[in-house]
Amino acid sequence: MHSKYQYMTGFGNSFETEAIPNTLPQGQNSPQQCHHGLYAEQLSGSAFTMPQHANERSWLYRIRPSVQHVGDFKPEPQADIRTAPCREPHALPIGAQRWDACPLPQQATSFVEGIHTMTTAGDSDTHSGMATHIYACNQSMENDYFFNRDGELLIVPELNGIIIHTEFGIIEATPGDIIVIPRGVIFKVRLSTDSARGYICENYGARFVLPDRGPIGANCLANPRDFKYPVAAFEDKECPCRLLVKWGGDLWSCEINHSPLDVVGWHGNYAPYKYDLRTFSPVGAIAFDHPDPSIFTVLTSQSEIPGTGNIDFVIFPERWAVAENTFRPPWYHRNIMSEFMGLIYGAYDAKETGFTPGGMSLHNSMLPHGPDSDAYEKASQADLKPVKLTNTMAFMFESYLLQRITRYAAELPSRQANYTDCWQPLRKYFPNK
Repeated sequence: MHSKYQYMTGFGNSFETEAIPNTLPQGQNSPQQCHHGLYAEQLSGSAFTMPQHANERSWLYRIRPSVQHVGDFKPEPQADIRTAPCREPHALPIGAQRWDACPLPQQATSFVEGIHTMTTAGDSDTHSGMATHIYACNQSMENDYFFNRDGELLIVPELNGIIIHTEFGIIEATPGDIIVIPRGVIFKVRLSTDSARGYICENYGARFVLPDRGPIGANCLANPRDFKYPVAAFEDKECPCRLLVKWGGDLWSCEINHSPLDVVGWHGNYAPYKYDLRTFSPVGAIAFDHPDPSIFTVLTSQSEIPGTGNIDFVIFPERWAVAENTFRPPWYHRNIMSEFMGLIYGAYDAKETGFTPGGMSLHNSMLPHGPDSDAYEKASQADLKPVKLTNTMAFMFESYLLQRITRYAAELPSRQANYTDCWQPLRKYFPNK
């Protein structure tokens, strides 16, 4: 692999990069003959007639056109990958759910083989909704490659790092980073160590963008300069390879005789990227009251309803808590959004026990949830001095759509069957004499 671990910065920018000098044509996209005997190819992430600010496309200059990357497709076993709409029968009733971290596989398992779907929402065919997955793997993808037609992938490493080789270049990520792979981009995942685990949000809807800051103004939250895009890198490799494709909820494969990661140069604004969550600049209450979690939104996929997220990716990073005369943890609430939560490292202040790194919870639309009894007692009696929450990174995949639990999630041995017991010790204080 002709590789460089270098990045370009700036969210949503139009970039240009080449692994060999004089690869990119100047002044036109598809000349009669490309330099170095390459082929020009456009990858579009939006309809051609989208407004200019929303048009998403990149030009790729590759050794072989992608029509040679595909052969006769054959169906692959679905394993535990599911796509909305998905209504699998299972015995689990509605209610709050929580799972411990899943164990790492014992047999050889690649990234794609290690994907397990926890929830689905909406309908991938209508480009609405999402799915949440976990991955656990112990084998690198060497001659296997993958792309997802059904949505873009937001990957959240939790245990150990991964190296993602894409058509656009190489992205390294460790716990605390996220990676976004746009719909249709081919990639493979190699491991930094002997195993890896994490979370995936599959976004069927509008592409992830930065949220509007509104009254916050020009600064804070996620700043565009902290998003990193890979420089061009390519494989010129001829050997038996396999291309896996998730298309319409089904998994397919075809045999090819070369690597599909053969892009020598590219330019455009439709490309994978990574972001270090520790560069997020949080804002919060500096007098009293607990703000809505929307102030911690890193990325959003907007729905057709103004102000309503198809998906909001929200984090709870290190920060100061300084509000006075205020119950500082999240309050008890019921809301329209469904909340799938995970913990990358450390502890989460509203769930001090039972919620560990690699674990996850689901608090679905209009079902009540909030701090456990221990967190409530501690927070309601605390001396409200400024406190810094350190060594913590939790996140939520929120959606205005109902997240339906898969059979895999319902039957997972790591599900905490007694999770809702954490609220039973809450005492009745009324009337408080």
